[in-house]
Amino acid sequence: MALQTGDKIPEILGTDQNGNSLKASDFTGKKLALYFYPKDNTPGCTAQACSLRDGYDDLKKAGYAIVGVSVDDEVSHQKFIDKFDLPFPLIADVDKKLVEQFGVWQEKKNYGKTYMGTVRTTFLIDENGIIRHIIEGRKVDTKNHAEQILGIEK
Repeated sequence: MALQTGDKIPEILGTDQNGNSLKASDFTGKKLALYFYPKDNTPGCTAQACSLRDGYDDLKKAGYAIVGVSVDDEVSHQKFIDKFDLPFPLIADVDKKLVEQFGVWQEKKNYGKTYMGTVRTTFLIDENGIIRHIIEGRKVDTKNHAEQILGIEK
């Protein structure tokens, strides 16, 4: 069952690019933009990550921590972070536990081919770990994602 607005996020989030365990309680007292994306180093995912990087200071001023999640491994994440100078952690959800808990691991279609993959989704979570807003699929503005998140705040 996919998590919805009003639900509390799970305590165990996963392991980041450095092998550090990330938990919901690590973000108590902060808002969290937990964003799920399909794959490191692809055009849309790079645009989204760079928008969040470029708007990072404004997001921090608005009280947000940023965490990205994909099913890529820690090595891929570290290369992605290094290449684009990303200032936030990326969870390596290689066992697909988190994408399934949040309901973003879904059937997708591309060029007539059907496969399972991550649907680009951002969960905006309050200081108590409660999901307050979900931006899903084509509604995610990859090139202006930081501004999109800040606009929801207003």
